[in-house]
Amino acid sequence: MRAAKEAQLTAGAALLRRVLDELARATHDHPGVTRAAYGAGEQLAHDLVRREAEALGAVTRTDAAGNLYLTRPGSDPALPALFFGSHLDSVPHGGNFDGAAGVVAGLAVLAEMAARNLVVLRDVTVMVTRAEEAVWFPVSYPGARAALGRLPADELEARRADTGRTLAEHMADAGFDPEAIRTGTPQLRPADIAAFVEVHIEQGPRLVSMDRPYGIVTAINGGFRHLAGHCIGAYAHSGAEPRFSRRDSVLGFADFAQGLEAVWDRLEAEGRQATITFGRVESDPRQHGGSRVLGDIGFTLDIRSDRESTLEDIAASMRALCLQIAARRNVRFEFDAPLTWAPAPMDTGLVEKLAAAAGPGNDVPLLASGAGHDTAAFAEAGVPSAMVFVRSENGSHNPDEAMEATDLDAVVAMLVRFVTVFDGP
Repeated sequence: MRAAKEAQLTAGAALLRRVLDELARATHDHPGVTRAAYGAGEQLAHDLVRREAEALGAVTRTDAAGNLYLTRPGSDPALPALFFGSHLDSVPHGGNFDGAAGVVAGLAVLAEMAARNLVVLRDVTVMVTRAEEAVWFPVSYPGARAALGRLPADELEARRADTGRTLAEHMADAGFDPEAIRTGTPQLRPADIAAFVEVHIEQGPRLVSMDRPYGIVTAINGGFRHLAGHCIGAYAHSGAEPRFSRRDSVLGFADFAQGLEAVWDRLEAEGRQATITFGRVESDPRQHGGSRVLGDIGFTLDIRSDRESTLEDIAASMRALCLQIAARRNVRFEFDAPLTWAPAPMDTGLVEKLAAAAGPGNDVPLLASGAGHDTAAFAEAGVPSAMVFVRSENGSHNPDEAMEATDLDAVVAMLVRFVTVFDGP
């Protein structure tokens, strides 16, 4: 793998290595790390980066939801601030870099600014959000949306997967104020944010395959998900039921999966980006057997794209497929109500400024994010938003995450240049 070009950092390189190493040691949970949302590991990580920021002279505060803000004041603090941010919680036994790499990159930018005595017009703030990983609470971006006053009150009753206690209870236990969040009181006004930029490891193999240290995200995919899809036929004896009368759910589901793959082929040929995933396929063990025609196949289905029109195309194709297969196989399809989320396009002006900050001769790849991130919450609130992906072997959400520190050095060097020209041409 080709290393990133040597970054000209005076303080950030040492800081990011030291902080990432300390995070890994302090939250180790074999075979990876565990930093539960509103738990001890996440709090330890917040305390660590607060300590580092205060040592750099940053002003720190925590809001009612527990989000942390680390600010280097600008010469005109009345201006909307430039925000960098990400999260510090992890999935259970996950990798050390998902979320944390972005927080530490922002912290390294503050370190570089302090070392160079660099003061810009507006405040530069690193925001450390809470509870980004939905594995803990079945809620999207609760920390970021709570900060923006956009977390519905009923979502405070979501229960943490391991404790069974509510989000509100965990906030209160940690010393925060869920009642302020319940009333929708903004902890952060979109008008006070000039831009929000999140650095995150890429969770797929594209940058690795391109041999590039980082890329710039153009959009965060939207999508829809069915947690309970079924192809329903009729149970029958495998030897006695002739082919003409069979209502075989296995063959009906196979036609459906193959049909959706053909839709995916068509979209790719048209230059449109999407993912189609059957996460779980199962039959009832009390009903299936070696001598039965299966009458019911259950499955989950996850569809994602960076364009709403593509999602609508796939949904329409699904409906047509179900009708065609029902007529051919004498089966029927049933789906639960879909979980839906809208694509979040990144701000084109920010994308261009980040690409320019990479410097002449650096052809930075542009790519969509298949997974959701806190940045989506800011984009949906009308804040100019952007993301930078850092190359990471072995994806994310696993203990084998592998990000090269030199790649993050290159990102930090680019962000320092971005800070200095943010208000310029």
